[in-house]
Amino acid sequence: MSIEMKIPAVGESITEVTLSKWIKNNGDYVQMDEIIAELESDKATFELTAEKAGVLITKAAEGDTIAIGSVVCAIDDSAKAPASAPAAVKPEAAPAKETPAVKAAPVASTENYATGHPSPAAAKILAEKGLEAQAVKGSGKDGRITKEDAQAANISSPKPTAESTVANTVGARIKRAEKMSSLRKTVAKRLVAVKNETAMLTTFNEVDMQPIMDIRAKYKDKFKEKHGVGLGFMSFFTKAVCEALQEFPAVNAQINGDEIIFHQYADISIAVSAPKGLVVPIIKNAESLSLAGIEKAVVELATKARENKLTLEEMTGGTFTITNGGVFGSMMSTPIINAPQSAILGMHNIVERPVAINGQVVIRPMMYVALSYDHRIIDGRESVGFLVRVKQLLEDPQRMLLGV
Repeated sequence: MSIEMKIPAVGESITEVTLSKWIKNNGDYVQMDEIIAELESDKATFELTAEKAGVLITKAAEGDTIAIGSVVCAIDDSAKAPASAPAAVKPEAAPAKETPAVKAAPVASTENYATGHPSPAAAKILAEKGLEAQAVKGSGKDGRITKEDAQAANISSPKPTAESTVANTVGARIKRAEKMSSLRKTVAKRLVAVKNETAMLTTFNEVDMQPIMDIRAKYKDKFKEKHGVGLGFMSFFTKAVCEALQEFPAVNAQINGDEIIFHQYADISIAVSAPKGLVVPIIKNAESLSLAGIEKAVVELATKARENKLTLEEMTGGTFTITNGGVFGSMMSTPIINAPQSAILGMHNIVERPVAINGQVVIRPMMYVALSYDHRIIDGRESVGFLVRVKQLLEDPQRMLLGV
């Protein structure tokens, strides 16, 4: 008897997900609660687990967009668990769109299946590139060509033969099409909406980073020894932002219809570059955390982001965002507001520049900072005052410790 597995509800506003990866192959025997696939929504990546033990029958291909509640696979729970290894010939060799896959055309032999046979997703990519499966070396089980192998084929494919060398010397004109992920589509829509629906302006300033760099150089070893995390710049910026938000509450507010919602707490969103795109996890109640507490939260959230393990709760909410383009070498930029928030602070790279201090020209490590804000709710006086206050706190870090 087969039971159908449907896409579960993963959030109130999510109506569909993308099947990003099958962890288990069609025809594999799976145990109950074993992870069989990864699902990607417009906000996060989720794991799909088997509801029963049995043989997996896939009914969707990698890259498919599936509505919540739709059938994604079936599990034949009448099948007995194999004594050791799974069956030699797996029905997944059939085209991805045939359902159920066990009824697909049989493979001629085990050797043909294992040698250079692409998965459905890989076959689609190779077809779009106009490449033959024989030209690609598979890294999967028994030489199977995976989706990753197909995506890298134009880079790692064998050298051209002597007959084709002359034609290719003019310059390769290779292009490929890649379906936008749900996350990328949502980010694109939100960014365009922010530009069109807010009165966004950006104000700039510069920060002398020498005082913070001196503190880090003096205490970083003791800090790490005591707290188990490094002392980075993000904790100082987060702490300074939380202090400034208390003095300029409009920067920490949001428009909701014809009302302005003011927050007496600071949930700071931290922009993180993840494998599948930009994500913005949140440090909840950052105003109540110490520098060590903030650093630990940043490390935990960044690690989860890189491993695609962030939950919806960890990315929902947020009252203010900090983004650090400096890690990629950006000198100056105008960050886009993370709706429905009203402001975002952009950090940039630190460059040694000549500056005038007490009538003398000296070399100092300087950073440009940018505050993009919604002028509908934040006036120029508040935006400039907020950024100046952040600058003051960063250039005199003792103020944050003394609360002055």
